[in-house]
Amino acid sequence: MSQMAINQVLAQIRSLSEQVRLDAPRPMAAQGIGAPSVQGAAPGNAPSEFAALLKRGIDQVNQSEQRANALADAFSRGAPGVSLPQVMVQMDKASVSFRALTEVRNRLISAYQDIMNMQM
Repeated sequence: MSQMAINQVLAQIRSLSEQVRLDAPRPMAAQGIGAPSVQGAAPGNAPSEFAALLKRGIDQVNQSEQRANALADAFSRGAPGVSLPQVMVQMDKASVSFRALTEVRNRLISAYQDIMNMQM
């Protein structure tokens, strides 16, 4: 994987992280409704925020794949304004996104298995 592709994936991850941070519900203490002794989000919010981040990432990869397929179909039909370089760039973007998502999935599964194998 080239350095440029890695930087693009990192930029996408940072962008998603920032979007989640902006879209996430604020903790009760930040809203001025009671102040828990520990700063940060309430424990009940953590799984839903993580699930939302994961779902958003999966949806973006899916949209990237769909755009690439639509552009490839338009090129194969001879639509005006669609060039082969555009198709190839979009296909590469979709491929990099999918590989990044696959790597995240593999790491999550590995972390889950490590936690499940811990002895109490």
